[in-house]
Amino acid sequence: MKWRTLIENQIHKAQAGGQLENLKGEGKPLPLRDAGNIVSAGFGIMAEAGVLPNEIVLKKAVEEQRKVIRETTDLTARKKEMRKLADLQLRLSIEQEARQKFYKTT
Repeated sequence: MKWRTLIENQIHKAQAGGQLENLKGEGKPLPLRDAGNIVSAGFGIMAEAGVLPNEIVLKKAVEEQRKVIRETTDLTARKKEMRKLADLQLRLSIEQEARQKFYKTT
């Protein structure tokens, strides 16, 4: 199935469920965005909707885990927390690579 068809199906489903009624800016043209950076435009739309991309959630989790490691003094507990950090960093790298491949324009 093509992306366009999938998107159109989601739009029709949302319309049928009334999810596209009484939205902020309804009936007005979309605000101008930096057309050169589709990623930031997409992130901007998600931010307006109150949704955080998984990549941003993972970045925050990595920073929080680093704080936990700095505060952990027990060697066994520290190793456990470092494994958690490594897992978060791996997942973040996968998200970033997937985004880069998806938006690659060659």
